[in-house]
Amino acid sequence: MVCNGMGGEGLDIGEAQQTKGQPVDVVIFGGTGDLAKRKLLPALYHLNNSGWLGEGSMVLGVSRGNIDSAAYRDVVREACQQHVDAEYFSAAAWDSFAARLHYLSLDATSQEEYAALAACLQQEDSSGDRVRVFYLATSPDLFVPICQSLATVNLVTPKARMVLEKPLGHNLASARLINQQVGQVFQENQIFRIDHYLGKEAVQNLIALRFANAFFEPLWGRTSVSHVQITLAESLGVEGRGSFYDKTGALRDMVQNHMLQLLCIIAMEPPISIQPTAVRNEKLKVLQALKPLIGDEALRNSVRGQYRGGIVDGAPAPAYVDEPNVPDDSTTETFVALRAEISTWRWAGVPFYLRTGKRLAHHLSEVAVTFRQVPHLIFGSSRHMMPNRLVIRLQPDEGIKLGLMVKAPGERMRLRSVALNLNFAETFKARQVDAYERLLMDVLRGDLTLFIHRDEQEAAWTWVEPIMAAWAASEDMPRPYPAGSWGPPSASALIARDNFAWFEES
Repeated sequence: MVCNGMGGEGLDIGEAQQTKGQPVDVVIFGGTGDLAKRKLLPALYHLNNSGWLGEGSMVLGVSRGNIDSAAYRDVVREACQQHVDAEYFSAAAWDSFAARLHYLSLDATSQEEYAALAACLQQEDSSGDRVRVFYLATSPDLFVPICQSLATVNLVTPKARMVLEKPLGHNLASARLINQQVGQVFQENQIFRIDHYLGKEAVQNLIALRFANAFFEPLWGRTSVSHVQITLAESLGVEGRGSFYDKTGALRDMVQNHMLQLLCIIAMEPPISIQPTAVRNEKLKVLQALKPLIGDEALRNSVRGQYRGGIVDGAPAPAYVDEPNVPDDSTTETFVALRAEISTWRWAGVPFYLRTGKRLAHHLSEVAVTFRQVPHLIFGSSRHMMPNRLVIRLQPDEGIKLGLMVKAPGERMRLRSVALNLNFAETFKARQVDAYERLLMDVLRGDLTLFIHRDEQEAAWTWVEPIMAAWAASEDMPRPYPAGSWGPPSASALIARDNFAWFEES
């Protein structure tokens, strides 16, 4: 590999100024993997286009594959052409990005091989004084060895930033161990635990909606909110990741991170500022206030399911146990529904329903906040009355919708539910920034606001682990549901106990 000489100076991790236009090094461990090709490298392509990768920057893919930089550029070009909209992919933009791309074949478990990485990076920036981002798009068992090996070759500088992908461990003990050992190499303010849901425009707009508009705050709590639903539904199956997914399951894969982070943003108290420490402290308080689900309470307030064969998007879909690399007798859950409560003055008594699964009816991620009905109905029949509902759609089309009751045209006072609809793509004509692009931008400028503190992560595991323990102690198997449905019927029964139903917009 040839490393071009580069100069430049980065910023201290804690400085508020952006590093836009300055040279940076971005090293992706797992640089030929699926995540890198689908998300990270297209995101970096866009960041280069928008000027975030200054002249002399380097994007270095690292993996065990025995290829050279030229072949790696071919791999990345194909990935970018597939995952970047055609209107934003041009020969000139690609040539600019390709000039930054390099590749290094390296066994991440072999400490001796890191000397080559150090030689390349030090050749690019002999002072070691600019921002270096190490992105670990690898399995979590490699996090600690990589961090320790980086330290042995003096690549852990004050301006180095470590990005850790999920899953970070498989339980509380393993997460704590990783956090402790990585924390012996990098300071906490250098560690970016990424959850790509927090980079979505709709999630950030939920923060803006709550804390930049005066009329929501008096309504945001137990006196006005009836219940909250969070749905993260996938129509896809395990997509060739059977061996990984079977050791993980939906609770670890989606609830412990994505869903609890969304719950925190919905339920947290107003932070004193948008600074990382203030926001993360309020999220932590929510996690600590979650009512524990232990033993029979966990079984009563949870449903786990596993998909069987069915029809998805008009095509036959196999059962989970018929997916490649999944054991025939697997008891891993592909669906989870939970009823949670938050023991605070604001939210006491308000149920939060969480639902996620694979091979469901639609690809859909949304938060639905349902408000209480009016205390007295003056219009006679309540047959057409619908509660006000605020729906924050995360995917496939990001937006915010507020359901209101209005009079339908005509002589009679006939009520109808209509929606005030904010579709981001239609309202804001600029290109929608992908979640990974936004979060990588924040890494470059050292902004930790949308990343997870170790205390948050461990608090989430503390709440999830008793549910896993209750399932393990129970003789109940995951409830079957046909692919292409909304999950097992018991998930509907869970929410129906409180006289509610899952919000499923047609």
